[in-house]
Amino acid sequence: MVESTQCGYVAIVGRPNVGKSTLLNHLIGQKLSITSRKPQTTRHNFLGIKTENNTQMIFVDTPGIHLGQNKAINRYMNKAATTAFKDVDLIVFVVDRLAWTAEDEWVVKQLKNSSSPVIIAVNKIDQLESKDALLPHLEFLTQELNPDHVVPISALRNNNLERLESLVAQYMPEGQFLFPEDQITDRSSRFIAAEIVREKITRQLGDELPYQMTVEIEEFSYEGALLTISALILVERNGQKRILIGEKGEKIKQIGQQARMDLESLFDTKVMLNLWVKIKSGWSDDERALRSLGYNDLE
Repeated sequence: MVESTQCGYVAIVGRPNVGKSTLLNHLIGQKLSITSRKPQTTRHNFLGIKTENNTQMIFVDTPGIHLGQNKAINRYMNKAATTAFKDVDLIVFVVDRLAWTAEDEWVVKQLKNSSSPVIIAVNKIDQLESKDALLPHLEFLTQELNPDHVVPISALRNNNLERLESLVAQYMPEGQFLFPEDQITDRSSRFIAAEIVREKITRQLGDELPYQMTVEIEEFSYEGALLTISALILVERNGQKRILIGEKGEKIKQIGQQARMDLESLFDTKVMLNLWVKIKSGWSDDERALRSLGYNDLE
């Protein structure tokens, strides 16, 4: 007798910087989605696929839903996130410890338009000085949204993730796997390479360099065991270019070294990484420019 299989989509949603990408990486067991302490690091919906025994869970990592910014790239990120609410089998709404903001409220408002079941994951509980306030907060969240479950977790420390994953699996409907069992993402190697370079820039220069920066892969080619990756970093102003390159090129060299280490680990081969910086004024508020850079969901 052939065992039946389950397969479904799970949207991971929340405001910026609550740990959605860290949660995805730990659920999948591999670094796929980039992380930093800076809000709005994630810009695209990103599938992480986990197949275990007879169940395939397709996690959708989404940009943080944010208010008060109206550039084309901000509209793109909010649309990408709210689109993920549709046609999924489950929503995991990630919140940050005991914090509750206007952006959390706005996410709740969007969730109320969805018919999908909701699990609230209260993240970063390892950082709570006292657990005494946790239970009243869990009760508040239950009243606010009436979710199907509320689960305290620490994505970074792998705390209670087995419980969360077990609950997620219960909501996966019967159906055939949509991806091969060994596939872990829908994104191309070029896309992941660009994201890793962007992560290192964000971590190195998050306070100095605003969000008007993106990365485009111009070359991705193998020659024997050597993978050559050439990445173009786009900024909007000359001052940003100077910050990114640094004194005598030290900053861009440091970014390249850190990115190359991650890329070699990810692709399991020697990597030659070439980085260039170019000024493209106003790209982050130009819908046509955004589409040409792979931000394709603005219509």
